[in-house]
Amino acid sequence: MPELSTLSPGLRPAPVRPAPPDARAATASPEPRQGWCGRAAGRLTSVDRSVLWLYLLTRISLWITAHFARRLFPAQSDAREAAPVLAPFQRWDANHYLHIARDGYFPAGAGPWTSGWDNREAFFPGYPFLLRTVHTVVPDWTAAGLLISFVAGAVAVVALARIARAYLPGEAAGHRTAVLFLLSPCAVFLAAGYTEALFLAFALPAWLAAMKHRWAAAAVLTTLGTTVRVSGLFLAAAVALLFLLSARAGGSWRTAGWTLLPALPPAAYSWYLHAHTGDWMAWKHAQERGWYRTFHTPWEAWANTWAGAFGGTQSTGYAFMFQAELAAMLAGLALVAVLLRRRRWPEAVYVALSLWALGTSYWYTSIPRATLLWWPLWIGLAALSLRRPWFRTAYLCVAAPVTTLVALTFLTGRWAG
Repeated sequence: MPELSTLSPGLRPAPVRPAPPDARAATASPEPRQGWCGRAAGRLTSVDRSVLWLYLLTRISLWITAHFARRLFPAQSDAREAAPVLAPFQRWDANHYLHIARDGYFPAGAGPWTSGWDNREAFFPGYPFLLRTVHTVVPDWTAAGLLISFVAGAVAVVALARIARAYLPGEAAGHRTAVLFLLSPCAVFLAAGYTEALFLAFALPAWLAAMKHRWAAAAVLTTLGTTVRVSGLFLAAAVALLFLLSARAGGSWRTAGWTLLPALPPAAYSWYLHAHTGDWMAWKHAQERGWYRTFHTPWEAWANTWAGAFGGTQSTGYAFMFQAELAAMLAGLALVAVLLRRRRWPEAVYVALSLWALGTSYWYTSIPRATLLWWPLWIGLAALSLRRPWFRTAYLCVAAPVTTLVALTFLTGRWAG
């Protein structure tokens, strides 16, 4: 990856040395023409293949965990038969996406005006649309969702490793970042029928393209991300800031219009919801009704979450998850502070906007899961582990049991963020 000479020193990733030319290239006979899949496989480096092998092993580990979870922890303690093989993955938000993909947003005239409405318009349409498309080939809805996450996760982890290698010296950086990421506490959501893997499959290649100043590609990929999650708008802000810094340092302003493209899917979705509900902010109001995401000041949200975590108002399981929410918020704030100190302005904007959106509700919800989307966190932890080898061992000793417990919590139908 070329050095980004137009960026300020604080934003410049470590240059990657080009591989030495193959002396046999000039005399070698032409290779046979390859199809698209062959060319894609040919572009994978040895590090990429190592990362994909690690990814596959962690997927196998999660599937083994799911297999035993459905047998050892059935919904009914006196059950004589285990739940279906894929049942552990069809939990919580995965059901919302399935209902949208199968029935649409407003089936048979139902909507927010209907008693018992599930507030499904809170979820952006990109993932349900893709789920419905894949379902035409894969008849089982859960299997279709798992296939999407499996493929998207592979794309995401390779892109993450490449970003890490651009910022950190040495070939080990990419593999180390992938290890920490795939063994993170909420890694189970990368395998389930959730949006994290699909969003990262767009967001991380978008960031790679932006680092190379390929603004059109970055904008298109970011636009695909905004069809999946509102987090795509935070990514769009970071890419726009990166473009601004590049242009001010001597780059061209002619491609500035591309930075506006990611706003189109959310605008189109708002228009669609307004046409059916008369409410331009229907998705936000659905979040408020279903998940207590009414605006509260950051200190009110902290206080309410603290009460849920330590005030004795919740069962032990929910209290623990609120404690995890507080810990994730502190980790996010520390990450923003480090990014600002190192003058990583675009990355700081991306994480800060995520924290603001999640930290101004009645109480915190899903912040631990959102850490999966903070690629600077995993690269930063990898950098720390490369400087201090003991940190990797300490991290894995703590993360391994926590990751397993969170996976079991989700796979057995309990709230896991």
